[in-house]
Formats: sequence, C-alpha cells, structure tokens
Amino acid sequence: MRTILVVANETLAGAKLLDVIKDRAEHSGDGTRVVVCVPRNRPKHGNIIYDDFVFDAAKVRIDLARRFLRDQGITAIGDIGDPDPYTATMDAVAEHQPDEIIVSTYPATISGWLRRDLIERIEQASGLPVTHVVQDIDAEGIPFHVTLVVAARTASGDELLSALKEKAAADKRGTLFIVIVPQDGGEGQHAARARARMAQVVDRLISEGLIAAGMIGDPDPYTATMNALQFFRVDDIVISTLPATRSGWLRADLIERVRKASHKPVEHVETAERSSANAA
Repeated sequence: MRTILVVANETLAGAKLLDVIKDRAEHSGDGTRVVVCVPRNRPKHGNIIYDDFVFDAAKVRIDLARRFLRDQGITAIGDIGDPDPYTATMDAVAEHQPDEIIVSTYPATISGWLRRDLIERIEQASGLPVTHVVQDIDAEGIPFHVTLVVAARTASGDELLSALKEKAAADKRGTLFIVIVPQDGGEGQHAARARARMAQVVDRLISEGLIAAGMIGDPDPYTATMNALQFFRVDDIVISTLPATRSGWLRADLIERVRKASHKPVEHVETAERSSANAA
C-alpha cells in the first residue's frame, strides 16, 4: 500500500491541498493510504495554555479532513504531532514510513514554517519526495461555508439547534459547524463538563444531518473565540447565551467585542432560561 504523508495546520482545509491529495490518490490507485499530520499550535490569546484545547483544535482539523477525504473515497488516518512542524513530520515519517510527503503552508510572506526552511530540511532528512503546496486560504477561501458556534450552558438549547439548521439550509455550498464550549475553570472536572456539553451539541447536529465538529476552550469566552479564529478560517460566528438578565457573557459585552475584533458577521442566539446559576 502506498502511503502519502500530508503535513498541514491552518491551511489543511484549502482547496489546493485537497485537489493535490485527490490527484495523488487517483494516480496511485486503490491501495493509497493518506496520513494527515497536524502539529499542535500555541494559541496567541490568554495567559494560560490549556492542553485540552490545543489537542482538540488539532483533532478537529484531522477529523474534518478525514471526513472530506473519505467522501472522496480516500482512506485517511490522523496524527497529532509535536508543536514543531519539522519534529512532527519526522516523527510521522518514522512511524508511518510514507512514500512521499505533501506539506501545505501559507505564502512565504506570512508563513512561520517557511522562515525555518522547513521544506528543505524535511527533504534532506527524510530522503523522500516532498511536494510543497502554497495556499492563502484567507484570500482564496475554502470549498464550504464555516460557522463558528460559541456556547456553554445553552449549547443544548433547541433555539440554537433551530438557528443552525436554518443557516445550513440557506447555504448551497454546504455548511461546516465548529462548536467551541469554554470550560468553567481549570482543567480536570471543568474540562470534562465542557467536553460533555460539546459532545451533546455536536451529536445533535450530526443527527440532524449537519456537518459538525467540536472542541473545548479557554474559560473566558472572548479568549476561547479569538483562539478558535486563529486556528480556523471561518465565515461567520454564532454566539448562544441566556437572556441579558441572566447572561454573564452579555454583561461583559461579548457579542460586540467579538464583532469588532474579528470583523466577522456575529449572530446572537438567545436561549430560554434554564435552571442554572452563573449561566453564560
């Protein structure tokens, strides 16, 4: 079986990379296996780096890439790598023994990877053919609409589900929902509670036939949102809260702060009150 190692991070969803992978797989025949390696990112926002969030962000990228490739009839597995892209690549080479490597980056003017001579170092160390795919996904876009959904205690609300179903029905390209649930505090039980909420809303979306993936985030919803925007190219944002009389997020002016900082359309979905203290 021929193995193709794909190394990418924020450009993983770019159309150029997906086209190159499909072309390689078609020319290699039915015995092709794709290994998607995503080095973990360090978030730019917040004073604390939460390992769960960093891991989840990489896993979401892998899961979505694998789903897209699977829909194209391509077998793919995922590998979350070291934060250093060179180390992540060489670890994946040692483990998966690929026949070739595809590395996707931003253009040289904005790519931190290229400033470290990544392509040449991988070629020299691996001895394998390396294809470099350059993508500016902010300018070129990606082949589907991406909505970032931010919610905590209201994540399972029917109002949010209805709003997301309407958005998906209105977009002919197909909509991908990335759900982020800020955790209540530090890691441990707080992270587990946030993960359970995230899993519930993602499962509901998938059961409705929508494409969705999720992760947990920084306890501060603004920080969690801005970090997600660093990791993913999104078209718009949906923020779900309780009514203003109950919502700490609204008292902190979250909607307007995200709108001004992101320059993205932000939709606010208000969810009926639940019997929960300290609600979002």
